[in-house]
Amino acid sequence: MQFQEKIKQLALSYASDAVATRRHLHQHPELSFDEHKTAAFVAEKLKAIGLTPQTGIAGTGLVAIIEGKNPHKKVIGLRADMDALPIFEQNDVPYKSLNEGVMHACGHDVHTSSLLGTARILQELKGEFEGTVKLIFQPAEEKAPGGASIMIKEGVLENPAPLSMIGQHVAPNVPVGKIGFREGMYMASTDELYLTVKGKGGHGAAPDQLIDPVLIASHIIVSLQQIISRNRKPANPSVLSFGRFIADGVTNVIPNEVKIEGTFRNMDEEWREDGLRRMKKMAEGIAEAMGAVCDFQVVRGYPFLKNNPQLTRKLKSAAKEYVGAENVVDLDLWMAGEDFAYYSQVVDSCFYRLGTRNEAKGIISGVHTPTFDIDESALEIGTGLMAYLALAELS
Repeated sequence: MQFQEKIKQLALSYASDAVATRRHLHQHPELSFDEHKTAAFVAEKLKAIGLTPQTGIAGTGLVAIIEGKNPHKKVIGLRADMDALPIFEQNDVPYKSLNEGVMHACGHDVHTSSLLGTARILQELKGEFEGTVKLIFQPAEEKAPGGASIMIKEGVLENPAPLSMIGQHVAPNVPVGKIGFREGMYMASTDELYLTVKGKGGHGAAPDQLIDPVLIASHIIVSLQQIISRNRKPANPSVLSFGRFIADGVTNVIPNEVKIEGTFRNMDEEWREDGLRRMKKMAEGIAEAMGAVCDFQVVRGYPFLKNNPQLTRKLKSAAKEYVGAENVVDLDLWMAGEDFAYYSQVVDSCFYRLGTRNEAKGIISGVHTPTFDIDESALEIGTGLMAYLALAELS
């Protein structure tokens, strides 16, 4: 494509600004739905390059439009998320978080600074391409119901309506310089399970006088796993995990109730509903059969994320042109959740990964950890690549 060298030159010239922007955001992280200073910073950056952002969408979200020649020919959307996580940063770096207990541990500072750099490139080239690019800076990816769902309800995919959506996410398991793609289903739906098993507690030496909720809850946890192994189609990836089990007794005191918390993840909406129905029925049935009661509550999370095959193949081919075929890799299924999935359920979408790992520099920590960081050379790649992919999709 004709823009390749020009975009690479612009990405290189703007690289230091992208790093400075990322470091500012990293030092001033804000939690989901509280990204007020972040949104104001992004708005000023957009205004500085001649854009007029629409603010206040889903509280702190922003949208800006870049119109090329013949702007109605085709509209596409580019998305970045802005929120941080409640984590105490342990990195000893000059740009360490100044907001104690809050950290950009999932790379949203990278996503936002990359999209700002991409916006700068596309704004400079707007007289040379046809179509419209819609820039979406989204709050609250990390907190249900997810900023994406709210932005969609408030019309972010309308006026103008993008025909496709493109999202970029850091990949700490992928070496810097490489880009990852996967067609079809990629990330899982994420439902939270909250169970309370109510029995009759008492002295551990008199089990015959009790309705032991600890024993009953244990049976429930073990039995629920057979729903995954015996009711799910083998080709349908699915995970059921319990991370919290609270039986607040002591060695010889059985409590009256036990609380259990877990997560159910899969990549098929029909199985998602069926699995939840079966789990609720089984948990309540086991408790009743053993003389207890089980309160089974579900907090619905994000849907599963699907990458449109045709769009993904097109962008993967463009990425090979931009970074070289040897630097484009195939991704495995990832059972984590991501609210970009909401866009993928509405319009053709592609969510790809930007390599940020550098073992020689000791940059190896995963997302959602207190030592997560990136090789900042990824920012030059990320800003230019997204601009190149946008123009490839518009062409």
